[in-house]
Parts: sequence; structure tokens; C-alpha cells
Amino acid sequence: MTKEQKNEVIELLKGKFAQYNNFYVTDTESLTVEQVGKLRRACFNKQVEMKVAKNTLIKKALESLDSEKYAGMYDSLHKVTALMFSENPKEPAMIISSFRKESNGERPVLKAAFINGDIYSGDNQLKALTQIKTKNELIGEVIGLLQSPAKRVLAALLHHHEKQATATAE
Repeated sequence: MTKEQKNEVIELLKGKFAQYNNFYVTDTESLTVEQVGKLRRACFNKQVEMKVAKNTLIKKALESLDSEKYAGMYDSLHKVTALMFSENPKEPAMIISSFRKESNGERPVLKAAFINGDIYSGDNQLKALTQIKTKNELIGEVIGLLQSPAKRVLAALLHHHEKQATATAE
């Protein structure tokens, strides 16, 4: 790879890291070509961008953007690295776990995930990541919580009002 090509990769990666608040660092080393193709299709179907790049270039891209913000990610950059970029913080985790179920394997391995500024390090975080609430799910829950007491209050008020109306009529 020429210096120019390396710089192109770094610029491309910087664009992705700047565009997405969430990315996963995975190890796809022992996957067959066929499995990698299958993984790419699964990502594509869920609007997750998958990029395979050299660790040194990934590190350079992260450092040039914000070396402190991403400092916790550097340890995960070894062996073969496939990055998964996603708007939805848990989609890559869902893809990885369903891929493993289908292939009865332990791959791809989750090395780390960067979710809205939080770093999840290690494969043991995968289950927790599949249970992350997305923004829309959180909004839905908050709306649900806000609605339920209001409904109860309204029901109580109406009930009270009806009672009074009945009492006055008699």
C-alpha cells in the first residue's frame, strides 16, 4: 500500500467515525470468505456499514479526530479488524449474535464497541449491547410512562365528576 492509498483509507475512516456515534470493532479472522460475505449482506440489510481496515490506519484515523475521546478503543486494534458503523447502537450486536447462532460459532468476536461516547470493551459485552435501548425505544417508554398516570388521573376525574353529576341530579 502506498502512502497515498493509506492516507485515502485514513480519510475515509475519519469520515465514517465523524458520521456515526456508534461503531463496533470486531475480529473476523477465522471466518471463511463465504461467511464474511454473509456477514456483509446481513449488515447491508440492516443499514450497518462494514469496513475492514488495517489497525494502524484505524488508529491514525481515530487519533487525528480526537485521541482522548477514542483512547479506550486502541487496545482493541489488533489482529484482523472489521468495523461496523451504525446509526442504531444495538444493530451490530444483534447481527453478530444472530450470525453466531446460525453458524454455531464464536465468531465474529466483539473486541470493543463505541456507543455515543461510551466504550464497551470485550466480547462479554455483546449480550449487554443487544439489550441497549435505542433512542426511539427510550422515547416510546417515556411517552408510555407519561401517558399512564395522565390516563389514570383523567379517569379518576371523570369518575368523580360523573358521581357528582349523579348526586346533584338526585
